Parts: sequence; structure tokens; C-alpha cells
Amino acid sequence: MNNTLYKTNHAFVPKRFEGKVAIVTGGASGLGRAITEEFCKEGGKVLFTDISESGKIKQEEDAKNGYNTTFLMGDMGDEAFCKACVVETNKKYGKIDYLVNNAFSFAAAGMNAKTEDWMRSFKVGPLAYARMAQEVYPYMKKYGGGAIVNISSISAHIAQKDRWTYNTSKGAVNQLTKCQALDFAPYKIRVNSVDPGWIWTKETDKAANLDGGGREKWDPIWGRFHILRRMGLAIEVARPVLFLLSNDASFITGTNLAVDGGYLAIGSEGLGENTINAGSQ
Repeated sequence: MNNTLYKTNHAFVPKRFEGKVAIVTGGASGLGRAITEEFCKEGGKVLFTDISESGKIKQEEDAKNGYNTTFLMGDMGDEAFCKACVVETNKKYGKIDYLVNNAFSFAAAGMNAKTEDWMRSFKVGPLAYARMAQEVYPYMKKYGGGAIVNISSISAHIAQKDRWTYNTSKGAVNQLTKCQALDFAPYKIRVNSVDPGWIWTKETDKAANLDGGGREKWDPIWGRFHILRRMGLAIEVARPVLFLLSNDASFITGTNLAVDGGYLAIGSEGLGENTINAGSQ
């Protein structure tokens, strides 16, 4: 399958993160994989986690590409694993500069949600984000500061059918980000979040291929919910995340950045045929 329906032109900044170390949770696929690779392209080192063994293959691919990464397999809902990630990163690389909280439970339940549905959404969501921040804080403080980016969602801001657990937990991430930014500011640790719109990942690919249509069919259909009239690519989320980690964002904290192609900016009337069509270039 063609992985890109349109061209992107993202120039990386050589050595921008040289000597820097990041933890990226859920880094074996999707947004986490794109963030890991883009960070490494700019000279950084990454410890990434995933619940799947596919991370081993990704680490091998990283080595072939000249990227310095370490993979740990585990569940972010496990507090002991969260601590182990941070300890291992410091042991391996001698410091921790950045944290990208990305791993999240995609399971969603609505009016029939059970207690275990709620607990899973929060344990692998805002609770894990909070735990990871608590664990990296002493190291970032010791090494002079750092930056954290929490991956949230457009779902944090809107109602979606049968998605009580997912949308509520994503909403909690945005509020958590503000509180973390306030409490960590004295230690020169910035905290921000991003809200991706509809992005092409293995989950959306799976849905698009249920009828054999693939991206070519479904991109213009799902894309009409966005002002740019297309869905996004993982790299289009990764690049803004790198910006928020970098010194270019030195005066940005407690902020939520919508990386959504204009999804949150339009109402239902924006879906009409006579509204602006920005194309898919």
C-alpha cells in the first residue's frame, strides 16, 4: 500500500538533539515510532517502550539506520514498569532530558462501560502519564531541566458516540498537563500536550481496509472533517512534538497544541459541499 497520499516536506535540523536523551512510550508503531525516528534523525538517543515484541524489530532497524535506541517491552499500566523505564534510561544513557507520553489504551466504551473499562483507560492513560512524569522529575531536576509532551487527542474536546472512557481519559490528560506545567516550572521542566486529529496509523489503516478500500478511498471521506480536507501523517504530529521539546519552545508551557488539520476549528456546517476546500496537497 502507498503510505503517502500527498507529499510532505519536513526538513530535519541536524544535531539539534545531539547529546539529548528522550523516553518515548508506545514507540514501536504509529505516532510513537515517528517521534522516535525523527528525534534520532536530529542526533538524539531514545529509550522507547511498547506492549508488543515488535519493538525488538524496530530497535534492530534503528541500529541499521544509525539510530541509538533501546527498547523495553511492558505495559504502561504497570507502575513498576514505569519506574523501570526511567531507571534503565538513566543507567543506559546517563541522563534524561525529555519524556513523550504517547502509549494509551485505544479501547473505548460508552453507556455500558464496566469498571474495568474505566480503569484500563485511566491506568494506561493519564495515570501512566502522571507516573512517568513523577519518575523522570528527579533526573530532569538533577540535570538542569527538561521537557515533557503528553499526547492527547481531539477527543478530549468533543462528544463521540460510545466513547465515554476514551474521551474522558484524554480530557484528563489535558488538565494534567496544565497542573504538571505549574508544579514543574520551578525546576525548568516544561510540559505541553498535543491534540492529533485523524492520523493514518495501523488502527485507521485497519478500519480503512475492512472493505478493501484503503487510504485512497477513505482519506477524502474521513478528511472532510478537517479544514485541510485530508487526514494527517504520523510525521506531521512528530515534527510539532519535536518543536515543543526543543529550545525553540523555551517560553511555551502548559499549552495544548492542536495538530488536527483544523478539525476543532469547524462546526457541522463546515462539512457542506460549498465550504472551503483546501485540497489534499
